Amino acid sequence: MKLGAFSVSLNVKDIRASKLFYENLGFVVLAGSLEHNYLIMKNENSLIGLFQGMFQGNILTFNPGWDENGQNIAEFNDVREIQQLLKAKGIKIEPEIDETTTGPASIMLTDPDGNMIYIDQHR
Repeated sequence: MKLGAFSVSLNVKDIRASKLFYENLGFVVLAGSLEHNYLIMKNENSLIGLFQGMFQGNILTFNPGWDENGQNIAEFNDVREIQQLLKAKGIKIEPEIDETTTGPASIMLTDPDGNMIYIDQHR
């Protein structure tokens, strides 16, 4: 199963303070904006998302169809295919997406320890 680029999405209290902190660790802004209260930051192959006021807790995020630079990759598993594979293994998806659709879509699941996993396809 090809899940695409991986990042940790952090729920932050002060996005400007978090941006400065991660810049001091060598991260640079790859995408997003302070005005929209989210930034995607990169340090070599490591990605983190900083999100202020958008969700509770931290989330493990995968982006099928993208590499760690946000560039399209040729071969990837569509999120609908990933959903089918996970459901066949007994993993609960909530909410499920309509498998007859195409294009951007996302699913969420929870690991045995309560960690949220977000699989977000942008194309």
